Amino acid sequence: MRPYRVLFVCTGNICRSPLAEALFAHYVRALGLEDRFACDSAGIDSWHVGDPADPRTRRVAAAHGVDVPSIARQVRSDDFDRFDLIVAMDRGHLRALQSRATPDPRATLQLMRDYDRPENRGRDVPDPYYGGADGFEAVYQMLALCCRTLLDALKEKTQPKAEA
Repeated sequence: MRPYRVLFVCTGNICRSPLAEALFAHYVRALGLEDRFACDSAGIDSWHVGDPADPRTRRVAAAHGVDVPSIARQVRSDDFDRFDLIVAMDRGHLRALQSRATPDPRATLQLMRDYDRPENRGRDVPDPYYGGADGFEAVYQMLALCCRTLLDALKEKTQPKAEA
């Protein structure tokens, strides 16, 4: 069975989306579900293609025991058919993805905070790029909750069928 594939998307693929990718992969490994899930991240824009994640992103993740090995890339048209779920970090990213989606894509498009507490659903994950360390920590906490909730939802959805 093919793993369920998730793509996390932000602006340049150096802050929010590589952190979401790293957290999701971290939780998948912790539960031993590597055979059921695969993930990646990408940016709407190409400004940082080939760059590692922002040092502040890597620093906050490392402080929590999470490695962020991602190298930035831009969203490609084949992503809409290679992935089952594409998760946008904010509403602007979601609109950009909707406008670029191929006809009848495999992927479902959603906002990251659709997996947050009910009062935060539909909101954006703020971009910490122009702020300080506190903003990166706040985004880490937000994404940690969203990624755990997302994985819980997907575990139910992708539960292998019991043999009769």
